[in-house]
Amino acid sequence: MASAMPAASLAPRHSAPAAAHTAAQCLVRIAGLQKIYKTRDGNDIHALKDIDLDIRDAEFISIVGPSGCGKTTLLKILAGILSRTSGEVTMAGRSLSGPSRELGVVFQAPVLLPWRTVLQNVMVPIQVQRRDRAVFEARARALIAMVGLAGFEHKYPSELSGGMQQRVGICRALVHDPSFLLMDEPFGALDAMTRESMNEELQRLWRESRKTILLVTHSIPEAVYLADRVVVMTPRPGRIVDVLDIDLPRPRTLAMQNTPEFGRFVAAIRRHFGATGSLDT
Repeated sequence: MASAMPAASLAPRHSAPAAAHTAAQCLVRIAGLQKIYKTRDGNDIHALKDIDLDIRDAEFISIVGPSGCGKTTLLKILAGILSRTSGEVTMAGRSLSGPSRELGVVFQAPVLLPWRTVLQNVMVPIQVQRRDRAVFEARARALIAMVGLAGFEHKYPSELSGGMQQRVGICRALVHDPSFLLMDEPFGALDAMTRESMNEELQRLWRESRKTILLVTHSIPEAVYLADRVVVMTPRPGRIVDVLDIDLPRPRTLAMQNTPEFGRFVAAIRRHFGATGSLDT
């Protein structure tokens, strides 16, 4: 977040309503992306091949595919954690080839520092980036309140449930006001009821912040429930086999998952994996 903005502001970077974010407004462009891992015995593992994808500003993208298809590899390349073998990744027209302040990452586990309080954990990116603590602490507190953790600012991770810890991880990823939020199966370890609650929380947070979000998940219903588009990947080497536009109305409710319309999207994705049964649902 630019220091000129009010410290507690959680407003989107563009003040126009969501409908004004046209389909042509591309934030991230992936073209011809490939990743090949070199093994110790000299063999190549082709993890990703010919990945082409445009991600629009303020869009919610879900990625599904069988285990080992390269979903997390793709996310790590976008996050600047992993180098690509070939291809291009640009964000707002600039090459994306390393960590950036414009990115926020939520991992499978919250990875909170046990000796730091909730507020101190959320503020870690501000400390690492050597940004103005006074400016960003108000934003951190506003985010903590937004995810329903007001009053827990000075609690330690051991005093929180798994779902609460993951909410802290989301706040930490958003505190520096990134344009692009990357989420790697953040709810996979949670029980079913907590996972549903976190899905509702994430949908609300996305609607209020208007960030661009890419979510990697093994759950087809979760992917459909949250996304504007679902990207379906093949087994390794991971390719994009389908991209489905999820034109269900928003805001979405959990009851919507019981409707024929929702079921048709889930079935269309499952057809890609029906032969192998390799995708968890």
